[in-house]
Amino acid sequence: MTTGCTTPAPRPTAGALRLVEASTPTPTTVDINAYARQMTAHCPFLAPSVQQGLTTWTVYRADGEITAVEAGLFHAGVQAAEWLRPLLNRPHGGLRCENIVLLGEVPGARHRDLLAWPHWVLKNLYGPVGIMFGKFHAGEEEMTRAGDRIPAAPVSFLPVRAAVRRRDPRFLAATPDLAAALAGAEDDGRDLLEHVPDQWQEIKTWAKRFLPPAKPSPASPNSSANPSPQAS
Repeated sequence: MTTGCTTPAPRPTAGALRLVEASTPTPTTVDINAYARQMTAHCPFLAPSVQQGLTTWTVYRADGEITAVEAGLFHAGVQAAEWLRPLLNRPHGGLRCENIVLLGEVPGARHRDLLAWPHWVLKNLYGPVGIMFGKFHAGEEEMTRAGDRIPAAPVSFLPVRAAVRRRDPRFLAATPDLAAALAGAEDDGRDLLEHVPDQWQEIKTWAKRFLPPAKPSPASPNSSANPSPQAS
């Protein structure tokens, strides 16, 4: 499984995701403009990015069961990251941000659950080359490190952007190894997927090595919860 540093065109499908709208700064299928304007107060890079049309949105609708949708999100994230990699060293490359929007319901899973593993794998895979993945869940209010409220997102999405090496490692306090890798990130164009398994369930197993140690369960100090990327 190879990708290298390429610029693939958006695909009509990504596994169990159906493409609703390809990468565009002005999506018509989701109402994101007011939210983006509100978020400029929390990110100094967002306003110039939006003004220059460098914040883009690709909208997918879930069309499958949990594992297949997770796999689709992972592959959509890889596609977005590989598209960004060769652009980051160009003028205004640091302002580029591609957002992967998830619409639709999947029986037995919240969007929070569906985004958790793809986000975990992707940020560990691409952090060392200077690409940052985030995650926002529809309708859920977030808090900054300073305790300020961030507006609730109207849709669930994974933002994919250039890492800000002097700021972003602070958001990774729970994963100091990743924080250090991000702080010293350098992209030499290598194939990041060369040693990653092909199948999604095997990819999740591979990515468990990056999970921080599980905290003891409050009910039983000698036991630990199952490893999960939910809070990371």
